[in-house]
Amino acid sequence: MNTKIQNTSAQNNTNRKYIEEINRLRKEKNAILLAHFYQLPEIQDIADFIGDSLGLSQEAYKTDADIIVFAGVHFMAETAKILNPSKKVLLPDLEAGCSLADSCPADEFSKFKEKYAGHIVISYINCSAEVKALSDIICTSSNAVKIVESLPKEQKIIFAPDKNLGNYVNRITGRNMVLWEGTCEVHDIINTEAIIKLKIEHPEAKLITHPECKAVVLQMADFIGSTTALLNYTQKNSANEFIVATETGIIHQKKTSQDKKFYVVPTNETCSCNDCPYMKMNTLPKLLNCLKNESPEIKLSDELIEKAKKPILRMLELSK
Repeated sequence: MNTKIQNTSAQNNTNRKYIEEINRLRKEKNAILLAHFYQLPEIQDIADFIGDSLGLSQEAYKTDADIIVFAGVHFMAETAKILNPSKKVLLPDLEAGCSLADSCPADEFSKFKEKYAGHIVISYINCSAEVKALSDIICTSSNAVKIVESLPKEQKIIFAPDKNLGNYVNRITGRNMVLWEGTCEVHDIINTEAIIKLKIEHPEAKLITHPECKAVVLQMADFIGSTTALLNYTQKNSANEFIVATETGIIHQKKTSQDKKFYVVPTNETCSCNDCPYMKMNTLPKLLNCLKNESPEIKLSDELIEKAKKPILRMLELSK
């Protein structure tokens, strides 16, 4: 037998054992598994709910599970804890952070905020609990435009931490929000040369992009949206080919559009992918250990939870 086939078969058997034990434990412990679209395929396949940041926040808020296992990154698990302070929230790998959240330290942002009296703060959900606590409203890429447009035109706004998303919202809404200079390393490195090359190779393909990309990339796009919006677009659009300017994990959900082809904009010439290293830190073995040991657990002070919860609830109310 081919060595590659043998290795694949052995890995599949190992994964099946992990999944069986994970399923047994989450039933026994009344645990729910929430996963982001950027997670490894094998984790997406066993999740109770897969979604983008808005969908995951909404699901976390309404769950009646005793334990929330968050297959995502640190700020997502923190958000789940803020919305469910009495529940145990677990993250398979505590080192699964976020370059965008890290680009906005709370102490520096607090000083930045002091410079702009009369401004309210809208913070993208990709930020720490401490930055959320300094904010008036939280938003996601799904609802950022809607939330900004819900405010009076004359309202002065600070938008943090993603300058690319902030610039996009400014352009769509005609606002002039003050922007924090943060970016997501996965989306900010997507370059026009790689896109142009793919467009030449696949002239019929539609370019779909996440609003965390640079303005020059967004200007080339046929459609801009959150991960959920991008997937919905590929399902409903008549095109058969799509160039994807976002994280590779979204491609696993192409099973909803099996007759269509997807080409991920690569990060460099040696790779045909664009992976978030933090999202890919969660694995089935870590997920199993997490459920077994009920750790690592997300712990936040009651005071921080109280402050950070208000802007998140305001987002959820405005997103109805």
